[in-house]
Amino acid sequence: MKENIQIFEERKVRTVWNEEEEKWYFSIVDVVAVLTDSPDPSAYWRKLKQRLKDDGNETVTNCHGLKMLAPDGKMRMTDVANTEQLFRLVQSIPSPKAEPFKLWMAQIAKERLDQMQDPELSIEQAMLDYKRLGYSDNWINQRLKSIEIRKELTDEWKARGLQEGVQFATLTDIITQAWSGKTTKEYKQFKGLKKESLRDNMTNTELILNMLAEASTKDISQVEEPVTFDESKGIAKRGGKIAGDARKALELQTGQKVVSPLNAKQGILPNEKGNINK
Repeated sequence: MKENIQIFEERKVRTVWNEEEEKWYFSIVDVVAVLTDSPDPSAYWRKLKQRLKDDGNETVTNCHGLKMLAPDGKMRMTDVANTEQLFRLVQSIPSPKAEPFKLWMAQIAKERLDQMQDPELSIEQAMLDYKRLGYSDNWINQRLKSIEIRKELTDEWKARGLQEGVQFATLTDIITQAWSGKTTKEYKQFKGLKKESLRDNMTNTELILNMLAEASTKDISQVEEPVTFDESKGIAKRGGKIAGDARKALELQTGQKVVSPLNAKQGILPNEKGNINK
């Protein structure tokens, strides 16, 4: 599943895309907040849910919970509904925004189907999302390239029979430590991150070196065709070291550390004068 933030009339709605079911799931509390402007959307939803249950509403019974990133930065269980369920729930909420919201939901569903048929649309959507968040064009180009290189690497790992999840995470950690000198966890802590994406909080130079590390790992793996997980771990370390050596050489020439505490909130996005730092 892939969590994402959708925007309706400048209000955030947390969503999750379930790849197996090919369905969007929406945070019901966020939808209630958008439609009602209630000072306590959670209380509003609890009362509405109980009333609908008492009325024997099957839609509420079929809704379930997923862990989503809460405002406090922690993953918390949240009631969610898929598009069909949400259409029915919206009918139970008196709001002048109900019809525009239904059209918005339908558009999101259509865009996702279009993107599945044409991957270039996904790239265009990602560009728009990053632009809306305030990233520079130069950074966005680097980030999109990093996504492409990452996918090439994970495709190579899959071809070697490696499993998504723990094995992918272990190899990524090895690569990250080999080039940056920090584990992924240490790197995120250094930048003051919790659940946020590390790559979305890298400077241009950090992104470039991370791409070099992953591209090198992929290239070595394709040539050596490792059979075991341990062999892939060794390749990951060697691929990361190539970028690590480049980092050290650059730091020697500039006298500045490449691995930076800057993140999207402090340093990467435009400052008050409209300048991009790093």
